[in-house]
Amino acid sequence: MKLWSNYASEFFSKTTYNRYIDRRQMYKIAIDKTEVNSLPQVVFPGKVVVIDSMFQLKAAVDVLRKADVVGFDTETRPSFRKGEHHKVALIQLSTSDICFLFRVNKIGVPQVLADYLADDHCLKIGLSTQDDFRQLSKVTDVAPGGFVELQKMVGRYNISDISLQKIFAILFNQKISKSQRLTNWECESLTDSQQRYAAIDAWACVKIYEYLIQGEFNPETSPYKKEIENEEQIKMSVFVPLCLFLYLCVMAWMGRERLADGDY
Repeated sequence: MKLWSNYASEFFSKTTYNRYIDRRQMYKIAIDKTEVNSLPQVVFPGKVVVIDSMFQLKAAVDVLRKADVVGFDTETRPSFRKGEHHKVALIQLSTSDICFLFRVNKIGVPQVLADYLADDHCLKIGLSTQDDFRQLSKVTDVAPGGFVELQKMVGRYNISDISLQKIFAILFNQKISKSQRLTNWECESLTDSQQRYAAIDAWACVKIYEYLIQGEFNPETSPYKKEIENEEQIKMSVFVPLCLFLYLCVMAWMGRERLADGDY
């Protein structure tokens, strides 16, 4: 136990702690709603294909398997009454130039699609994917593989916003319209507006991923760079994670001691 107390004492000494703070980048990349709304609206540049029957399925998945990277998203019919819940109605999978909309409420998640979603060798990019996976688990037992989570990725670039709309706006100075988000995704036929909206959400994930990995974004020169003026805010961003880390280390050490003493 002495090891951890000594480490904590040394870390939080004024000299060491301030030196650690100085090494942190004291800014964030963020955009507010007013700035987003002032931007021109993005238009999906590719082709949209709705998959609502089994005979279209294999050809669509074959196209996706040939792509280097594919964007992923889902849509669920919104609930407006207490206690009302709906299952995933749509899975969107998009390359840079074509987006397939799989109507899960009509065809379910067939094995060929489930196999693709689980394939670790097929790179798929999404945002807030854990929420999508949790909803998908209600309609299929597939274990998703090969996914990159954009919310984690953008944090490496000091981007503090985590919504797709704001991340896209920061990188490309364009707005993703959310006007179709609360529409009925289980309707008999998807409208053109619904199709474009759904396609953009998946396609945007590809755009963001490729833009970042190609080194096109420099946080230092972003027009949305905002200095963090409150030093206490910076210190807390270090203090809280470190305390959690130390707590977990101590708990692990105590668990090992109890195991050695035969308490378990």
